[in-house]
Amino acid sequence: MTNAIAKPVSSESFSPINTQTWANGRHNMRCVKVIDETWDVRTFCFMAEQPVMFFFKPGQFVTLELEINGQQVMRSYTISSSPSVPYSFSITVKRVPGGLVSNWLHDNLDVGDEIAVHGPVGLFNCIDYPSEKVLLLSGGVGITPVMSMARWFFDTNAEVDMVFAHSARTPRDVIYHRELEHMCSRISNFSLHLICEKYERGQSWYGYRGYLDQVKLEMIAPDFMEREVFCCGPTPYMKAVKRLLEQNGFDMSRYHEESFGATPEDVEEAAIEQAEIAMEEADAITQSDMVQVEFTATGKSVTIAPGETVHTAASKLGLHIPKACGMGICGTCKVKKTEGEVVMEHNGGITDEDIAEGYILTCCSVPNGKVVVDF
Repeated sequence: MTNAIAKPVSSESFSPINTQTWANGRHNMRCVKVIDETWDVRTFCFMAEQPVMFFFKPGQFVTLELEINGQQVMRSYTISSSPSVPYSFSITVKRVPGGLVSNWLHDNLDVGDEIAVHGPVGLFNCIDYPSEKVLLLSGGVGITPVMSMARWFFDTNAEVDMVFAHSARTPRDVIYHRELEHMCSRISNFSLHLICEKYERGQSWYGYRGYLDQVKLEMIAPDFMEREVFCCGPTPYMKAVKRLLEQNGFDMSRYHEESFGATPEDVEEAAIEQAEIAMEEADAITQSDMVQVEFTATGKSVTIAPGETVHTAASKLGLHIPKACGMGICGTCKVKKTEGEVVMEHNGGITDEDIAEGYILTCCSVPNGKVVVDF
């Protein structure tokens, strides 16, 4: 019997991939699966009509473009799946009492339905902050981005020591419970810790009870000071985690949290403050100070006060540029600037390549003189 001689592998041995890859922008997607995760949480899985490889950084999010009650509504959701499963992506949504979009999705979105999706974008991800040891902290439906990270590390056999600590109201509210236990049972570098605020009649619970505190943190991750921390959950939860870490002298440059924007209270306070400032400054602004913004596609133009954004200019003309986050994260309001200069303070919602081609995010772009936009 002769021994076969292995031939060296060359690039010619592989077939080129002709499938399109995902890039930040507007895409039409079809819902292909709906999964009940808990009594009030569902996962919606999407694919493109033509095969697309959904490459993104675990932790990033997309913005859904929906029509609800005759009105266009934009809402951002973290991708809960992993890019290691490249031909589809998923979002996981909790039904919220009075929640316009979450309730609509639960009640109306079904297999076969098509919607427009913008993204993926987001600075909160585990790729840009590599570490050999991570602490993944989540509360409620905030589990979705850290679950995407855990799935990525698990599927790619990454040599990353993971401690996963999730807080839920009751045992029946633990999202991905079985999958988390499966991951923990399969690899030695995944340590799972579940915390339930309480348990109800008829429920059994042998895990942590109450809230994440100093004692539980030291039990869950005695070496937490050495870890890269990724955190997502309700605003009070994230504030409590930050306070806990700061009290321990943690290097907060190694702390990362997801945030789509300000809380409703912050938004209201900011609106009041901005209104007061506008009233104080209104008399000081002369006509010569005003800045012209021109929209060539619609043939409209308007003058705005210094410091106002391109999006504000569009709104004054009744032009609807889609917007979700309002702070340069989601990338939904991207348009092309053909003339003039702007000061754009974005938060990762646009690439350097797009900027080089003249694109701007209208929500965070303040004209520096006359500006012309293709919209």
